[in-house]
Amino acid sequence: MPIDAARALAADPRQGEIAWDHKDIQLYHLGLGAGSSLHGNSLATDPDELRYTLESKLHVLPSFATVAGAGMAMLGGLAAPGIEVNLANVLHGGHSIELHRPIPVKGRATSSSKVAAVYDKGKAAVIVLRSEVADADGPLWTSDAQIFVRGEGGFGGDRGPSVRGELPDRAPDRTEERPIREEQALLYRLSGDWNPLHADPEFAKLAGFDKPILHGLCSYGMTLKAVVDTVLGGDVSRVRAYRTRFAGIVFPGETLRIRMWQEPGRVLVSVTAVERDDAPVLADTVVEHA
Repeated sequence: MPIDAARALAADPRQGEIAWDHKDIQLYHLGLGAGSSLHGNSLATDPDELRYTLESKLHVLPSFATVAGAGMAMLGGLAAPGIEVNLANVLHGGHSIELHRPIPVKGRATSSSKVAAVYDKGKAAVIVLRSEVADADGPLWTSDAQIFVRGEGGFGGDRGPSVRGELPDRAPDRTEERPIREEQALLYRLSGDWNPLHADPEFAKLAGFDKPILHGLCSYGMTLKAVVDTVLGGDVSRVRAYRTRFAGIVFPGETLRIRMWQEPGRVLVSVTAVERDDAPVLADTVVEHA
């Protein structure tokens, strides 16, 4: 079988060194739209935006964990023993991060990556690639990428937990709209995801899209920024965990509609594309906070 779950789960973790500094942080934040105009108002010198763009005031949005070091290097887990899949059948199905403490502006750390779970969904498999990152002061974050592999199910494995959640039966407590700049995917990819699907129109057409699509992890970061900037009062250190399921695509030039429901210790979020009749973008999205 292309996927030998037992072998993949038994494989030793892959160790690697990663490092970052303020330039990596600033580039990532700019790739999420930090400092750009919103509702016609310039944000480039807004004190709230300078926390994302000016090195002397910089803090780190926790979703930076998804690109720290070498961008999507965690997907190297797809080359783990027991995993042989066609990358054309691979989709990033969901992502979660757990923060053990705030991410420093400059860091050097060790990343330990492994296949944490393999689930059999019948016509597809889900591979959970886990990266645990720690520096000299201890654990920093744990990141799980849920990789959906079409055509690789049916091997008799565990179906895995259901992460589908119901949103409250009431109006959202807050709704924010975040425009996606036309060149945003070109800027975001400089943080490490070089997939031509997000830049090359011809490649996008081969994949079945009219034009390049935005990275799912860019929508993921934009959404967390909106939650931090509004519900959490701009305090990134309050974020404890953040998870989502990638429910659909969004194109540069469109607008994210981010609906938030506040509950004790967490914010439930729904993200849709405004220009396409609220087509789903992110679902089952939760920000846990202090």
